[in-house]
Amino acid sequence: MLRKVITGLLIFLCFLLQSSVFPAISFAGIIPNLLIILTASFGFMRGEESGMLVGFFCGMLTDVLYGDILGFYALIYLYIGFVNGKFSRIFYKEDIKLPICLIVVSDLTYGLMIYLLVFLLRGRFDFIYYFTRVIIPECIYTIVVTIVLYPLILLINNRLEIGERKRAQKFV
Repeated sequence: MLRKVITGLLIFLCFLLQSSVFPAISFAGIIPNLLIILTASFGFMRGEESGMLVGFFCGMLTDVLYGDILGFYALIYLYIGFVNGKFSRIFYKEDIKLPICLIVVSDLTYGLMIYLLVFLLRGRFDFIYYFTRVIIPECIYTIVVTIVLYPLILLINNRLEIGERKRAQKFV
């Protein structure tokens, strides 16, 4: 129960920061994607199911407040959480290289999917411009924020796991 409440608070806090604080400190209109960081982190820390659930709720928040079609972003984030969950078997808490690589790939995939499904289908064919002016700068900004945010998410996850183990030992 505590994990669900804290996960919900993390989703809401990251969404709030991404939609209110980071636009004020954007670089050329580019803001980091905190929801990708959160979805990918929960995916490779906790597995496919947690990644999918966190991704779904992150996407639904985005859909409800910014999306044109309900479920569009939820589906994209859900897939990102699922794919990152596949890497939970090779995840080591001490190593930050895998999380950064997975978050970079997730952000690039997110940007490419948005381009393909939103812009390309509307007849906007300037991929090079979109890639160099939006996708790559957002990816770089997301990496910088990941270096700060990821250790906090890892710390919260470790504390929750310790608490869950202690509660499980009480019943044994």
